[in-house]
Formats: sequence, C-alpha cells, structure tokens
Amino acid sequence: MKIAIAQLNYTIGAFEENVEKIIRTIRRARQEKVALVVFSELSVCGYPPHDLLESRDFIRKCEDSIGLIAAECHGLAAIVGGPSVNPNAKGKNLYNSAFFMHNGAVQQVIHKTLLPTYDIFDEYRYFEQNTCFELVSYKGFNIAITICEDLWFKQPVLTGYGRDRLYSVSPMKEISRLCPDFVVNIAASPFSHLQGEIKAEILTDNASLYKVPIYYANQVGAQTDLIFDGGSMVVNPAGIVSRMKLFEEDFAVYETDSIMAAPASSSLIPSHDDISQIHDALILGIRDYFVKTGLKSAIMGLSGGIDSAVTLVLAVGALGAKNLRVLLMPSQYSSGHSVTDAIALARNLGVRYDTVDIRSIFDEYDRSLGDLFKGLPDDVAEENIQARIRGNLLMAVSNKFGNMLLNTSNKSESAVGYGTLYGDMSGGLSVLGDIYKTDVYRLARFINREQEIIPENSITKTPSAELRPGQQDSDSLPEYDLLDKILFNYIEMKKSEEEIIREGFSAEMVKKTIRMVNNNEFKRYQSPPVLRISTKAFGPGRKMPLVAKY
Repeated sequence: MKIAIAQLNYTIGAFEENVEKIIRTIRRARQEKVALVVFSELSVCGYPPHDLLESRDFIRKCEDSIGLIAAECHGLAAIVGGPSVNPNAKGKNLYNSAFFMHNGAVQQVIHKTLLPTYDIFDEYRYFEQNTCFELVSYKGFNIAITICEDLWFKQPVLTGYGRDRLYSVSPMKEISRLCPDFVVNIAASPFSHLQGEIKAEILTDNASLYKVPIYYANQVGAQTDLIFDGGSMVVNPAGIVSRMKLFEEDFAVYETDSIMAAPASSSLIPSHDDISQIHDALILGIRDYFVKTGLKSAIMGLSGGIDSAVTLVLAVGALGAKNLRVLLMPSQYSSGHSVTDAIALARNLGVRYDTVDIRSIFDEYDRSLGDLFKGLPDDVAEENIQARIRGNLLMAVSNKFGNMLLNTSNKSESAVGYGTLYGDMSGGLSVLGDIYKTDVYRLARFINREQEIIPENSITKTPSAELRPGQQDSDSLPEYDLLDKILFNYIEMKKSEEEIIREGFSAEMVKKTIRMVNNNEFKRYQSPPVLRISTKAFGPGRKMPLVAKY
C-alpha cells in the first residue's frame, strides 16, 4: 500500500486556506495512486490555536472544514488532525483528535492520550485525555493512529522529586496489545536545536521496542514565536529509513512493503546543535510572522555591532532587501568604525539606510532635565535616554511608513536585564531573543562562511553599548563565554545556584548572574514575542512571578 506524508505549513484559523491546501494535496495523492495520505496534528485549524478553542464558532468552522475534506476522500483515505467535541457531559469540552476519512466521510475518530502541559504546551487546558485504544482497519492493514506526544511516554521530568517519567500511561504499550501492522503519528512538534536527536531517538526506540514501522508527519512553518521544522520521518525497527525536508513544505510517498525491509541510514540522524538549522529556523520564523500577519516590511536600528548585523542578514534572507530599511543613530559616544561598519553591511546587502544623529536630541533632554538633575553625576539615566531616543525614532519611522520594528536583543542581554525598556527592547518581534551571545557569534561566522557579508570588525571588536565613554559590556557583565554557560545551566537545565557552583563556576559570579536574571523578570514580561529555538525560551514557555523572594 502506498502511504503519503504531507508536510504542510498551516495558518491558525485560516480555514479556507488550510482546507484548500489539504484538498489540493489529497488530489495530488490520488493522482499518484496513494491509498492513504497523512496530515499533521490539528491541521484543519493550525497548531497551537490556544484560547480560540474556547470559541464555539471556531469549533464549528473546524467541523465544517473536516466535512469538506472528508467529502474529497474518494479512492483513497486521509488522516487529518483537528479538535472534536467531547460528547460526555463530564470532562473537558474537546478532544485533540485524528480523523480517519474514507468513502467521502469520517469513518473513525482517534483521540490523543498524552496531553503535554509543560514549557510552551498547555493542552490539558482544553482537551480531555483519551482512555480507549483502538486500531483502524483499512485495505487489510491494522493501523495504529497516535498524536504527537503519544509516542513520548519516556518524556523525562526535570525536577528534584525523584520521578523519572512524566506520564503514567504508555499509549504505545496499550496499542501494541492490539497488534498493529504500522503506526501513524501526526504531530506538531516545534523546533529546538537541542532536540533533533531526541525526536529521532523517541521514534526509533518505539519502532524497535514494538517491532513496527512508524510514519511520522510533522507540521512545518512558524506560528508567532513557535517554529516547526517539519523533518517528518519514516522509521522501522532498524532505525530511520527516510527523512523529509527541514523548514520547507514537502510531500513524499512510501510503499509499506519496502519500508519494513528498508535498511536504516545513519546519515539521516539529526545533528546536535547545528548552527545552520538555527539560521534557517530564524529565517522561517521571521518570514512566516510577516506573511501570516499581512505585514510587508521591517525597520530596525543598525549600530555596527554584531547583534543588529546578524538580525539584518536574517531579515533580508526572510523578507528581501527591498522590504528592509535601517536607521543609523550615532551619538557622541559612537565610535567611527561603528558607523562605517553599519554602512558597509547595509551596502553589502543592498538595504536602504538613513542616518539620524541623536546628539542634538540628547542635548535637548539634557537641557530640559538640567534643573531636575542638577548636582547629580551622569549615570544609567543618561544612558537609557539615548536608548529611548533611538527607540522613539525607530517607532516614528515604523508608524509613518508602516514598517514593523524588529528587535535585536540577544538572550544573554535579555536574561540579565542588559537592555532598556522602551528603548533597545522595543519591537514587534524579537529575532535573537532566544540566542545566547556566544551563538550570535557562531551565526555571524556561519553567515560569513563563503564571503564577508558582515564586516569582520563587527565580529571581532569588543562588545559595547556605546552609551558612555569607553564603555564595554564586560564592565557590567561576566565575559560572555562564562555568562552563557551559567545562564544555560540556570534557564535551560533548571539547576540551582548551589548546583551551578558545584560545576566549578565562581560563587560570586553565579550569585550575581542569578540575581540579575531574577530581578529583571519585569523587563522580559514587557518584551516582544521571541522566536523560540531552544527548549526554554523567554515568553509563554517560562512562567515566573514578577514579585517573589526566591
């Protein structure tokens, strides 16, 4: 039997667009003599729809969309993801479901068992857990349909409670008792540069343990902060036998007889922490944010530093040079090479740039506040005024010309509060907010791997906000190679102060770093959405109290 995996990019709530895309793919599958075509989790409405699931009209449109797609399923079958209403008066209103369609109608509905409620996931807020396990019989095959997390029974618990598993029920164990011929897993599994190998391991471990092939159909595309990499796979008990494209829509057809006997390929195992994948993920995240919101062009400040340089290159890759413009906003503290480096990059990329010197504006602030600040030394107040002048200028251009402001702050700065609210933290989308400074350097080197696009001086010069004479980031922060390691242990690995110190870091440095992270939660609470590429990004996936003594 021929099985097709359709790896598509959906838009949340764009029912006509999503349905048209699914039906067009079903027709293609029919032309290629496919017997079963598989789409991803919640494909009719897009994932994650969040509180739109609480709208009755939204659910009605999901149901109407399912009906339209099912009516197209003649001569083949399809598995499509969508919400379904829970008929039981007790429990949550909805299930997260897979609809098996054939002969012009929905023949069977399979519900999701494991509902993730951690990090960016909050499925138990909306969905009831499945407790009934069954197979789908089609063309002589007994098919087990699972939904994303249902394969992740071995999801570890990163807490100090002594538990090693998050879930108490293994859907695959229950399903295996029914003796399926193969497993279909429809997923909306977001990209993380730390989890590519883990996903592959989850799939191959299940296939090996239960001696069945698994057809894994993952969503691709970005939904605000979440980036879905695709990378749909087919695995058998020997390992990965096929892997689809990353960060692109794709369509592939497989023959069931050949899949079971196919040899595994080590070249298909995802690489760990591949900087090229982070690069491609961020470009997809920017592009889809603009396409799906109807935005056309972007504005950003270009300082001559590495963060704004990398952000601009990524934005040009996503939107095209003609849809970008930048402002150079030098002050009395800007070095000459900062301006020349910024101009060189803009010219390398063919991006329009304008220069607005902020010295006279700052002098006017200084005069206006002179009596109020009389007798007091210059300090962070004057530094932040400069940052806010720049933020206001960028927002003025944004308002006047309809260019959305891209934020250029990196994760290291955001973590410790090394940024100015309503100044350099302004923007409608944070491109590097989940990228540590050391990885920003790696991205710059990757961008320049074939030719110098980012001026070398922007990469090699000492990091500085240039808000006071001779200022360097290291005046306020540990060196980035040390800082980022401490931050990773604290944020991603959730280690305590004592545990990080035992790793060999200076106790004073660790205490200072953690204090800065905790004290600046209020800034991150007001920052723009951050493109997520790690397992613990700032935003919805990291919920911390603004007022706490811990």
